Amino acid sequence: MTLPGRAAEPQRGAKDPRPNKNRTAGDDMLSLDRAIRLALAHNPQLQASDARKEAAVGRSVQARAWQNPELEVFSDDIPTRSGGLSQAKNMVGITQVVPYPGKKKADREIGAADAATGAADWRLNRAELVREVKIAYCQVQTAERSAAVAADLVRVADAAAAAAAKRNVAGEIALQEQLRAEIQLEQTKADKVDALREAAVARQELVRLLGRPDLSAAQLTGAPDESGKLSLVNSAPSAILAGHPAMMAARARRDQAVATLRRAGLEPRPDVTVGVAAGRDQAFGENLMALRLSIPLPLFDRSKGKQQEAQAGVREAEAGIVATQQELLAAWRTAVARYKAAADQVAAHRERILPKSEEALRLVQTGFEEGKFNFIDYLDIQRTTAEARLDYQKKLFELNSARAELEAMAEAVPAGGK
Repeated sequence: MTLPGRAAEPQRGAKDPRPNKNRTAGDDMLSLDRAIRLALAHNPQLQASDARKEAAVGRSVQARAWQNPELEVFSDDIPTRSGGLSQAKNMVGITQVVPYPGKKKADREIGAADAATGAADWRLNRAELVREVKIAYCQVQTAERSAAVAADLVRVADAAAAAAAKRNVAGEIALQEQLRAEIQLEQTKADKVDALREAAVARQELVRLLGRPDLSAAQLTGAPDESGKLSLVNSAPSAILAGHPAMMAARARRDQAVATLRRAGLEPRPDVTVGVAAGRDQAFGENLMALRLSIPLPLFDRSKGKQQEAQAGVREAEAGIVATQQELLAAWRTAVARYKAAADQVAAHRERILPKSEEALRLVQTGFEEGKFNFIDYLDIQRTTAEARLDYQKKLFELNSARAELEAMAEAVPAGGK
């Protein structure tokens, strides 16, 4: 059995024997910082979010553009019996739609808000990816430490079963105690298999987030935070959450909805189509000039439905801001409570529970070898000590998971963001 403050060396998966040209010597080691950098560079979901952000920028650029002018070439008074186009009025001109004042400004505001929404969504996805990588990284560490504990228990149970068999042969214990020791050994073996499977699943989730399946056998460096000291828990949530990407996205959607409402109010105001053309009357040999002005009459469609839809969109966006504030505040308080509770439990395990359980195991093991304790007592203390060690790993994961949640909410504009 290992000491309370030390975890046994994690078991590493088998390396992929196939060569990979992208691998380097440093790929055998994976720190948390490197894992985050790899995820930001290779995660396909973040790349898709970046593409959506760029698409929103493209829509914003397009919203500033005017409608293209139209080139017109036409002929009037074409004789049907003789002469054809040579005796007709041939004209060449250009027409342009001139939007009603204020419409293009509203279009630009809609496009700018759309781009701001895309950028905020990207920052939110980036912060969430960093959080998920931190949690997955800690999950691998926890699972591999638990697998190491399970392996220790198998070794102890194997030794206990062997000792029980000898003592049964010597007539010192009954057969049922030997059988119980053997059952304990089989249970610990099954627990070890489960722990190794959970560690493998945790690794697959981590490399999925990284977008680098070739790193499934990389050794994780460092250790989960056990201090339980994070200054963020004492920060005012209102100051932190005001700049959260989710709030920025909600406000951008509100701005877009307001601009859309303003644009819908201008929709009944007609755009004007103006045109100018020049040509020649071939029959009389005279030069011609033509002017064109057309204005649609909003007699039937006055965009009442669009305005109603836009008004509802503004109300929805305003409600979305309030809902996002409430959700973020609730998430922050929950994460703070989780972190504080986990910090207390980690400290209790590290300072009291683990030392006492290890000392109890040592005393019972020594007493069992000297014949002072029966075999059932020995098996019970083994199980109790194992449960304490495994529970400590779970509390460490809870502590670091809550820390990742708090850090993600505090990173309104992550370092290196676009």
